[in-house]
Amino acid sequence: MANLEILQKAFKDFSGMSEEAFNISSEFWHEKSFEKGELFNGYKSVCKELGFVIKGTFRSYIIDPKSADEKNVFFFSKNGFVTAYKSFVRQIPCNYYTEALTEAQIVYINLFDLRKLYKASHEWECFGRLTAEMAANIVIDRVESFLLKSPEERYLELIATHPELHEKVPLYHISSYLGIQSPSLSRIRKRIAGK
Repeated sequence: MANLEILQKAFKDFSGMSEEAFNISSEFWHEKSFEKGELFNGYKSVCKELGFVIKGTFRSYIIDPKSADEKNVFFFSKNGFVTAYKSFVRQIPCNYYTEALTEAQIVYINLFDLRKLYKASHEWECFGRLTAEMAANIVIDRVESFLLKSPEERYLELIATHPELHEKVPLYHISSYLGIQSPSLSRIRKRIAGK
């Protein structure tokens, strides 16, 4: 399975995992394809899988109870992990939806099998710790960006992290994530293009 080779390289790059340690997981990985708009995880559903994005883009979003507007919280794209981390780790209902924004393909592992790997190998335990640190840093960076950065800086940071977004995702999804209106995003993009 070619996707396992991609995954193995990603794990080596992310956590320094050896081929031997990765190989004990090979029977636990499964493939899944998503149509645009299909949910990876639903609101109030318990997330049971950690996915690795082979192709495509996902978003996590909430629905504002007052306005009924969708508000994007996170993006997940190629060569990154996709999950509802708090729900996945604590096995509690999720407070948002995670949806494929494009056609997408992932390889995924369920929590039960991942916990077996944590017990079987120090390298897998290390992977779990690094994943938790990464999830915490993503949330901290997201909060700090709203407190300390301008919308233009947030946009540039987003495009650096997810370069495919501006080509494959409607601008209203990006403006929702940035916490600005679409006309403001258009002005930011024109200003950047003019530099």
